[in-house]
Amino acid sequence: MPEILVPGVEMRKRQAAHIEAPPQAPGQPRPNTCCLCWCGCCKCLWNEDRMERSERQTCTKMDSIEAAEEQHPSLEELLSWSRSFEMMLRSLEGREVFQEFLRSEYSEDNLLFWLACEELKKETNPSVVEEKARIIYEDYVSILSPKEVSLDSRVREGINQTLAEPSNLMYEEAQFQIYTLMHRDSFPRFLNSSVYRDLLANRRRTCLDT
Repeated sequence: MPEILVPGVEMRKRQAAHIEAPPQAPGQPRPNTCCLCWCGCCKCLWNEDRMERSERQTCTKMDSIEAAEEQHPSLEELLSWSRSFEMMLRSLEGREVFQEFLRSEYSEDNLLFWLACEELKKETNPSVVEEKARIIYEDYVSILSPKEVSLDSRVREGINQTLAEPSNLMYEEAQFQIYTLMHRDSFPRFLNSSVYRDLLANRRRTCLDT
């Protein structure tokens, strides 16, 4: 008599046969489906485990990226600032710490003006140059400007004469004057300030602890 197949019975037989099957040889790739899931869905424990491991690895990578972004200047970098004003200005952290000190002396605008001139010098598009040159003039140079920059009258007059034909180098002399002022006047006080000394002391303690 031919075997009568009852719906559902055949599937249970296949599942039971798969469970009782001998274990796979070492090194043999594991199937994508679990022992009871013939459709290949992702609801088995093995697939969930694999997804959780992948998520943990992704989180670990993101944590390492964020930690790298939050790194503070090293002790060597901090010490290099005391030897070179130029090196401190090249460092993003150096500029931020120096700006914090200048803010306490109400001379932060000198650094902001210098940075704005640096950005202007990089521009080559005439319309962008004209716009940025105008903004710098209105913010820092004009007698009506809201910010105070220590420029002498001769330099200001030279800038006024170039307003009709602005260029990306029109503030070069003024920028050099502010650079010299910060280097000779503000920078020595910065090195003796609590802002710099406390940061240096904290970094030294961190190095000793590690």
